[in-house]
Amino acid sequence: MTVKIEFEEAILQKAKIAKALSHPVRIYILKKLSGIDACCYSGDLVDELPIGRSTLSQHLKELKYAGLIQGETEPPFIKYCLNHENWEKAKKLFNQLFNEA
Repeated sequence: MTVKIEFEEAILQKAKIAKALSHPVRIYILKKLSGIDACCYSGDLVDELPIGRSTLSQHLKELKYAGLIQGETEPPFIKYCLNHENWEKAKKLFNQLFNEA
């Protein structure tokens, strides 16, 4: 009988982050938000990107789920910023991954 492994939390976290980084729109959003204290409204992003508002919303949702960005509601807008603490954790996780290989 084969015993199946359970993935450790660090592996699951790396997979979640890798999924969030797997689309060029999400990379663009992260690059835009990576400036010092850079934040922007979703309306600004939809004006820049060749996608619709609902598609942008899905990309932002994926980045938030991975913990890479955070949103703050300022009715009627949502302002998004990089989650610097989680971004640093993500960099460490991937540095470990590449050093293991």
